[in-house]
This record gives sequence, structure tokens and C-alpha cells, in this order.
Amino acid sequence: MSVPIRISVVVPVYRSQETLPHLHRRLLVVLEELGETFEILFVEDCGGDDSWAVIEALAAADARVLGLRLARNYGQHNALLCGIRAARGECIVTLDDDLQNPPEEIPRLLAKLNEGHDVVYGAPQAETHGFLRDQASRITKLALQGAMGVESASKVSAFRVFRTRLREAFAAYRSPSVNIDVLLTWGTTRFAAVQVRQDERAIGDSGYTLRKLFNHALNMMTGFSVLPLQIASVLGIAFGALGFLVLFYVLLRYLVDGSAVPGFPFLASIIAIFSGVQLFALGIFGEYLARMHFRSMERPPYALMSSTRMPADTEGGCGQRE
Repeated sequence: MSVPIRISVVVPVYRSQETLPHLHRRLLVVLEELGETFEILFVEDCGGDDSWAVIEALAAADARVLGLRLARNYGQHNALLCGIRAARGECIVTLDDDLQNPPEEIPRLLAKLNEGHDVVYGAPQAETHGFLRDQASRITKLALQGAMGVESASKVSAFRVFRTRLREAFAAYRSPSVNIDVLLTWGTTRFAAVQVRQDERAIGDSGYTLRKLFNHALNMMTGFSVLPLQIASVLGIAFGALGFLVLFYVLLRYLVDGSAVPGFPFLASIIAIFSGVQLFALGIFGEYLARMHFRSMERPPYALMSSTRMPADTEGGCGQRE
């Protein structure tokens, strides 16, 4: 009988051919010192470089490495979902492929997990991302606050450890819009965080473009939160109240001095304000309707092209189209 795996490390890979050997080497040092059985899953998200060839070489040299290659570029969280469903360990560690999440901090996250938590985040002591990445992160955390609470959401990061059994809560999830942190809230409310070091990116550039950051923030706000609908409701109430105030002003002036409010610009401005709010609300409703349409199509969150090996118990997870 095979020895049960205790720790599964899942790494989404995107254009990281230069950092992967360094990451693998550092992971081995940390995980072997823990004295636990482990596996390392690299999920290549079709970045277009030689990352897959590097993963194949690592898997050939180390049987504890499993490489999964997606059919096209789906995004970081979709790649994470693929690796999470293929993981065989009792707990799962996720971290980025750019060496900004130091593997040496993993024991601290595991120690916090063993205190009775289900999910532990490695909250960076100081953010080292750019301005746009930080703003997208703030929007993501804003959308998460309703499900996780303000304090927990503020600590969310890509460096996390959680119990594998939590994936049962989203085993049937079938949508192209994926956010792992939201899905984890479906299975638990026991979140915690520890302060960890975050290193500067030494090799390569971030794969997050302005367009990707915008799409990620939009997906978070409309795919996993009702906050935009609440904003539309508040705006509707506010401008409805403003309309009544304008009507009261017009009637009051007519009763006091017998004259109406003069001027076409006044009326045009009021009409423009109310029309703008209506179009804004319709746009939000349209975004939600589009999400429902895409989910009704049952588009898979990912599709697997190949793997370095496919364990029998991962078939139907990453090894099968959903």
C-alpha cells in the first residue's frame, strides 16, 4: 500500500521557465525538513514559453512532481482549481511561481493551520506589487468582505494553506469565472492569517496586464458579489429622492411667486442625471445577465491538454472535461 500524502503544493505556472528550477529546489529543502510525505503540482497555463518542458524535466527527475498542462490560457485561479482537484494530500499549499512567496514560510502556515483553522493565508508584511495590481487586490478584498468578514478578507493572498476536504463544497462548480478564495468560503468560516515575508520579483515580469486586472476585478464584483446591485439600488433611491426635492422646489416656487422654474438647461440637466443613473443600473443588470448566460452554457473552468502522469484518482477531475 502507498503511503498517504500529507501535503500537496499547487503552483499555477505562467511564463516561469527561469524560476521553476529555483522554486522546486527551495520547496524540496523545506518540505523534506518537515518530514511529511508530499507532492508538488505544477499547472502550466499555456504561457507560450518553455515552462512545460521544464516541468517535464522536473517530473522525470522527481517522482513527487506532477505536471498538468491546460489546453489554453484560462487564468491563475482556473489553473489553481485544476491543481486543487488533482491534489491527493490531506492539506493543500498554494503559492505563486515567481518566488515572491518564500517556500521557507510554509511551516509557519502549517503550524497555524494545526491550531484548529481550515484556511490560513500568508499575509505579506509589505506589498511588492505595482499600483494597478494593488488596486485590483483591494477590489477583490472588498468583494470578499461580505463572505469572510472585513478582517479575514484584508489578509487574503495567493500564498495559502487549507484542508483538502474543503474542495467538496465546490466539487460541482462549473463556471469559467473562478475565484478560489470565494469558493473556500463555501466550505468554512474558520480563516486565519500569519505575517510572512514577500520577496521582490527577481526574474521576469508579471503576467498581469491592465486588461487582465480589470477583468479580474469585474469578475469579482459581478460574479461573486451583489455589491454592484446594492450600489445601483442606493443610487436609484438617492436620485429618486433628488427628483422629489426638485419637484418640491418647482411647486414651492410656483405657489410662492406664481412662476415656474425658467430655462431649458435646468430640465436638460435633470433628465441627463436621471438617464445616466438608469443606464448605469441597466449596465450592471446586463453584467449579471451575461454571467447567468455563460453559466447556462456550462463552459468548463479549464480543460486539460496533457500531464506528466495521471493518477487514477484524479480522473474525472483535471483529467476530464467538465
